[in-house]
Amino acid sequence: MPLFPLNTVLFPGLSVPLRVFEERYRALVHELLRIDDPAERLFGSVAIREGYEVGERGGQSLHRIGCVLQLTEVQSHDDGTFDIVAVGRGRLRLEALQTTGEFLAGEVALLDDPDDAPDPANETISELARTTFDNYRDVLSSIRGEQVLTGDLPHDPAYLSWSLAGTCLLTLRDRQLLLEAEPTTLRLAMLIDLMREEIAAMTVLPSLPATEVARTGWSPN
Repeated sequence: MPLFPLNTVLFPGLSVPLRVFEERYRALVHELLRIDDPAERLFGSVAIREGYEVGERGGQSLHRIGCVLQLTEVQSHDDGTFDIVAVGRGRLRLEALQTTGEFLAGEVALLDDPDDAPDPANETISELARTTFDNYRDVLSSIRGEQVLTGDLPHDPAYLSWSLAGTCLLTLRDRQLLLEAEPTTLRLAMLIDLMREEIAAMTVLPSLPATEVARTGWSPN
């Protein structure tokens, strides 16, 4: 699978805009556009543990658990760069890295969501997660002086967890731990604890997260 390492963690169910300017990632986009079926224009993203998004590919240390993305929108520019939008379709585990082609690629295993059967515990912890997020959003909005992180949350517990993980102002380490966590009940419990910690921190030092709010975008698509 083609790979696009990033200095962030992406989640299933969420859309992300990407600016493509480095030659190897331009080649990746060209390769995806050769696929006739848009549903098959898939690539992977894994967070960079050490190194940078651009530069020599050997200078990166990558996390093994990442996100499968589908290319959904492409805008090409005269200078050869692209603006693209991709949507997370699931999780992957990177088994091996291939660096000899025009772009990075990897041997990957697709990870299934283990929550196939309805679980009453999911509904209970989902309601607690929504209530905690409402408090988290109220504190952020109060600091910012306007409503932030607006929008309806998904009802499905798994996608609720991914939406909250992509919305809250968390460190890369916390985001990676959430991506790796399963089942959904564990992920939601982790998010509740993280949001409560952020609420407590913002209450003491209200200026800390507010600097990031203006740069935070969220879509539950």
